[in-house]
Amino acid sequence: MELKNAQQLMLRLYGERDRRRGAEGTFMWLVEEIGELSEAVRKRDVSNIRGEFADVLAWLLSLANVLDVDVSESFKEKYDSVCPSCKKAPCICDK
Repeated sequence: MELKNAQQLMLRLYGERDRRRGAEGTFMWLVEEIGELSEAVRKRDVSNIRGEFADVLAWLLSLANVLDVDVSESFKEKYDSVCPSCKKAPCICDK
C-alpha cells in the first residue's frame, strides 16, 4: 500500500473521531504506540514488532490528518532522493 493510500484509509476509518479528539489527544496516542514499539524492540519480541510499527504509522497518519498535513508530499519535499543536510545519496554527513 502506498503512503498516500494509507493516510486516506486512516482518514476514512478514523478521521471524524480523530478530529474530535484533536491534535493533542491524537499525538498522545501516537506517543503511547511509540512506547509500545520501544518495549517490543527492547524485548526483541519479533512477533509484536511488526504490529507496533503498523500502529505507530497509523497514529502518525491520523495525526497528520488532524493537522491537514499530506505526509507523502511532506516526505518528498524534505527527502527528495537525497539527504536534506548534505544533499547526497547516500548521506555523507558526519552526524
